[in-house]
Amino acid sequence: MSYFEIGVFFPRRAENIGSLWRSAYQLGAAGIFTIGRPYRRQSADTASAPYEIPLRHYETVEDFLKNRPVGAALVGVEIGGVPLARFRHPQRAIYLLGSEDSGLGKKVLEHCNAVLGIESLRSASYNLAVAGALVMYHRAYGAPLLFPG
Repeated sequence: MSYFEIGVFFPRRAENIGSLWRSAYQLGAAGIFTIGRPYRRQSADTASAPYEIPLRHYETVEDFLKNRPVGAALVGVEIGGVPLARFRHPQRAIYLLGSEDSGLGKKVLEHCNAVLGIESLRSASYNLAVAGALVMYHRAYGAPLLFPG
């Protein structure tokens, strides 16, 4: 069976988490999470996503790594990764977006099984919630899943 979750490392803006939560619900995520900075208020969701899929918080990357789902590949979303158009999504995946200010950082990227990037015509940087929605949409509608063989 296929599943995925999506999360953010040190999110800066609550509105981005609310928008990401709604998109995650709409596109079939099993849950969302934050690492390093908790999300305290729902300000951008009008679809009642908090009643549909869970939001978890981890204090540190180490805490997250100890508690992530067994068998799920950790996929970093970062500038310079494998272009999304060519990316084959793992059957069971945990997508991790970086902070709006500083991305994921080397320490976090070392734990990733894969890193994907999102192509653009202009600036390489997308809004955090938009980047997450693009990745989830591509997973749902853009490419076949990579099944273990």
